[in-house]
Amino acid sequence: WGKNPKQIHNFYSMKYFDCPDDELNIQVGDCSLTETHMSGFSRVSAEDAENHPEYMSDAGDMMWDLDIDKQITFNVGYGASSLFRKLNSFEMFWHAEGIKTQYSGTVWLDGEEYEVIPEKSYGYADKNWGGDFTSPWLWISSCNITSLISGKKLNNSAFEAGGGRPKAFGISIPRKLLIGFYYEGTMYEYNFARFWNMVKIDFDFEEGDEVHTWHINASNKNSKMEMVLYCKRDEMMLFNYEAPDGQKRHNRLWNGGNGWGEIKLYKKDGTLIDHVKMENAGCEYGEYDDE
Repeated sequence: WGKNPKQIHNFYSMKYFDCPDDELNIQVGDCSLTETHMSGFSRVSAEDAENHPEYMSDAGDMMWDLDIDKQITFNVGYGASSLFRKLNSFEMFWHAEGIKTQYSGTVWLDGEEYEVIPEKSYGYADKNWGGDFTSPWLWISSCNITSLISGKKLNNSAFEAGGGRPKAFGISIPRKLLIGFYYEGTMYEYNFARFWNMVKIDFDFEEGDEVHTWHINASNKNSKMEMVLYCKRDEMMLFNYEAPDGQKRHNRLWNGGNGWGEIKLYKKDGTLIDHVKMENAGCEYGEYDDE
């Protein structure tokens, strides 16, 4: 991110891909990924970046060797169950195994070495799969959370929100999010798929000249929350992503990792549970060009 943001994309034939059906153990080219470790290498020359716009890549090289410790999970429920996957019911599926994940190890970027410190990594791990992205696309995640009431660092907490306008069996479901606020051992969930919880969600995004702003208000039959998030425009980048069908529909998808904001969490009767600040938040927003 920042003044010279960079994406480095390598592509591989499926003949260089291997993963068993019953565990996460991916090998593809120079890269490997399991539940507890990832390593790999990616490089694009300046000449290739210029001559191959289809790579959607900047020039550079990156190498990583990281241990992974996934500590808090957000399970979106039956929407990603085996039955719904077999029916291919949603255009895009999502599972967030590590909404709080600590990474440790080393990353090298353009020859410069960076040490990844677990307690300061404020890491994240999820999985997206399916046939297309949503539009609008919204994602917010933070596990660096502090109570503004007690001043205590909430080390067993994480906030997660994702979605926008999912499609179920080809039908758009307008302006829906999946939200999980894991607060010191209790999950406060606002999941539109769990309709029996009487979930209501409103959200918006404002693209600013200097700072982008996200708002989310959510409630269910037991609790409600209000969230506002900010991220500096010059600390973000516009992602280049291609859909699995080969079309590039997202051409203004903002992505950052330095978001900050606040959440007010209430019981349904209006009693304040906590007022917290979140930092080092991952944040995204984008809409297709024709919307």
